[in-house]
Formats: sequence, C-alpha cells, structure tokens
Amino acid sequence: MNGAKRGRAAQQGVDDIPVAHRSTPKSSSRASGFSPLANAVAAMVVVLTALALIFPQPLRRLLGPPPIQGLNARPGIDGRLLGHFPYGEIRSRELTPIAPGIELQRDAAESFAAMQAAAAAEGMDLVVLSGYRSTSLQKHLFFDVKAERNQTARERALVSAPPGYSEHATGFALDIGDGNAAGTNLSQSFDQTAAFAWLQANAARYQFALSFPRSNAQGVNYEPWHWRYEGSTDALKVFEPAQRLAK
Repeated sequence: MNGAKRGRAAQQGVDDIPVAHRSTPKSSSRASGFSPLANAVAAMVVVLTALALIFPQPLRRLLGPPPIQGLNARPGIDGRLLGHFPYGEIRSRELTPIAPGIELQRDAAESFAAMQAAAAAEGMDLVVLSGYRSTSLQKHLFFDVKAERNQTARERALVSAPPGYSEHATGFALDIGDGNAAGTNLSQSFDQTAAFAWLQANAARYQFALSFPRSNAQGVNYEPWHWRYEGSTDALKVFEPAQRLAK
C-alpha cells in the first residue's frame, strides 16, 4: 500500500470513531499552565489591590468583622474596637488575692508584692486600686456608666474598654495609687506623685509596664495609674499585638 492509500485508510478509521469518543487537543489555557478560574482570581486580586490603595477605609469596613451589638463601631482589621485590643478572660483558678476583694494572675501578684515591698522600703505606699475584672463587671463599667454620663461609645472608650476588650480581664493588669496622696487616685495628676516617679524608675525591674502612656498608638487616654505585667511568656503573648502597635 502506497503512502496515499495509507493516509486515506487512516482518515477513514478516524471517521469511524464517534465524535464523543475522539480525543481533542488541550486548550491553550491548559497548555499555558493557567485555568480560566486562576485567571479570574488573579484579576480579582489586582482589582482589590487597586481598590485598597484608592479607597482603603471603605474596603477595610467591607472586609472587617460586623459591628458590635450596642455600639456604633466595629473591630478593625487588627481586632481593635475603639482603640482597644480584644482580651480573653483568665480562668479563676489562675487568680490569687492581693488585697481585699482584688485578685491578680499568680505570677503578676507575686511580682507586684515584691515591687510593693521594695517601694515601701523607700517610703512609698503603692496601693492597688483594681486588678482582675470580669467581663460582666466591665460591661457595667462601660455601658451603664456611659448611659449615666450621657457619653457616646467613642467618648467612653477613651477612658474605659468595652467588655471583652479590657486588659483587666487577663489578670495581668492593675491600677495603682499612692497611699500618701489618695486624692490623685485614678487621675492623671497621679503622675505628679512620688509613687509614680518611683514606678517610672523601678517598675521594669519587676516586669511591669505602663499600658497607656501619653499619645499612645491605641488612642486611649493617658492613664498613669494603669500598669500591666509582662514577665511571663503567657503575658507576652497576650500583649504582643499592643506591643507591636506601640513600636
């Protein structure tokens, strides 16, 4: 059989195969290594990136969590609500008393007791005003006091964290006053006391840091009385987002 006859025979064999069973060449998109879906996803990424650069705030609101019930606000991309990071509530078995009706996480309590004793040896009277606070108590301090003072949520958040967003719930944070100047308790004038000056010079030795210094990156009012313990791996994990923002 010559070449022409063989070609006609091969073609006739192909024609005898039903169309549905014939193999078809691969599409150009498969040959190039990109499927239509992959191309569509890539195009969407480009569009979203462009929108993020042109309209960053609306896009963040679209992609962010839903608004919190009872507040005209929603958490940001980093989890913050009205400036405050979210914090889980410590388990009760990890708490220990440090004063009548006041508890702290065990490591924080031990370190504060040592700091308090060192301050007393130099004539300072460090008084703990508040330690661990439950989420239910924080709810009262935020919403009920907000209503009593006719404050907006944003105004209230400058001085008090919404429930679920308070450092006090962790058991690592406390409010400190000067027993020799009780009139400055929970006031910015506390930073004029000898106790505050001592804390600034010595608190880091006992692993305590000021949570909300002046012009802090979270946008929370200056609170010279509010300190948090950062002397354990657990505490560092809890406050890492806040520390990263402050850098």
